[in-house]
Amino acid sequence: MEEAVLLNQTTVVTCFRLRGLSINQNVQMAAFAMFLVFYVLTLIGNILIIITIIDDHHLHTPMYFFLSNLSFIDVCHSTVTVPKMLIDTWSEEKLISFDACVTQMFFLHLFACTEIFLLTVMAYDRYVAICKPLQYMTVMSWKVCVLLAVALWTGGTIHSIALTSLTIKLPYCDPDEIDNFFCDVPQVIKLACTDTHIIEILIVSNSGLISVVCFVVLVVSYAVILVSLRQQISEGRRKALSTCAAHLTVVTLFLGHCIFIYSRPSTSLPEDKVVSVFFTAVTPLLNPIIYTLRNEDMKNALTKLMGRVKGREKK
Repeated sequence: MEEAVLLNQTTVVTCFRLRGLSINQNVQMAAFAMFLVFYVLTLIGNILIIITIIDDHHLHTPMYFFLSNLSFIDVCHSTVTVPKMLIDTWSEEKLISFDACVTQMFFLHLFACTEIFLLTVMAYDRYVAICKPLQYMTVMSWKVCVLLAVALWTGGTIHSIALTSLTIKLPYCDPDEIDNFFCDVPQVIKLACTDTHIIEILIVSNSGLISVVCFVVLVVSYAVILVSLRQQISEGRRKALSTCAAHLTVVTLFLGHCIFIYSRPSTSLPEDKVVSVFFTAVTPLLNPIIYTLRNEDMKNALTKLMGRVKGREKK
C-alpha cells in the first residue's frame, strides 16, 4: 500500500541521467580523446586477429577458434558502452531512455558472462593440450569446440535474461541519476522506489557466484598446468608458459572487475568508475596486445598477412 502511494506521488522514470566520469569539462575532453583512441585501437586489433585467424590455415585449431570468439566478444563488449560514453562527453544532460538502458544492460551482461565462460573453456583447452597432448585432438575435436561455443553463448544469454528480468520488474521514480557512464544492474536497481534487498542477494548469488567459481576453476587449472610443465623440456615449457601467462593476465584483469562489482551489495565506492573503465575500455584493448605480442604463431601469421596486403597494393 505504501509503495502504491509512493508511486502515485512521484513521476515514473522514462529515462535516466548518466553522471559520467567527471563534471569537469577539461577532464571530459581528455576522457573523450583517450577513449576514442582506445576504442579505435580495440576495433582494429580485435578485427585484425579475427581476419588473421580466418586467413591462416595453420591457425585453424581449437585454441585460435576460441581466441577469435574472444576477439569478437571484445569488439561487441566495448561497443555496448564506449560509443554512448563518447557521445555523452559532448552532452550536458547525458540522458539514456529506459529501453536503451535495459538494452545496454542486457548486452553488457551477455558479452561479459559469455567471456567469463569462454576464458574458462580456454583454460580447459590449454589444460588438455599441455597435460594430455596425445588425447588433445580427440578430446578437443571440432564437434566438441562447436558444442562448447554454443553452450557458453547459451549460458551467457540465460544469465543476461535473468538479470535483466529482475531489473525490468522494479518500479522506478525520482531520483533518476546513475553514478556511472553506462547502465549496469547494481547502479540501476539503487534507483528503484522499493526494497531491493532480495534482488541484491540474487545478483550476488548469480553474477558474483559465476565470477568466483570460474576464477577458482581457472586458478586450479593453471596450477595443474604449471605442475605439469615441470616435467617437460625447456623449449616446450617456455612456449606453454608464455601462452598460459597471457591467458592468466586476461583472466585476472577481467574477472577481477566482476568479483569486485558483483560480489558485494549495491553500494557505490570511489573505485567503481576506475574499475569500470578497465572493464569496458582497457581490457578489450589489452587482449589483442597480450595474445599477439606473446604468441609467435600469431606474429608470424600477421607478418604473412601484412606481406600479402602490401604485395596486392603494389600490383
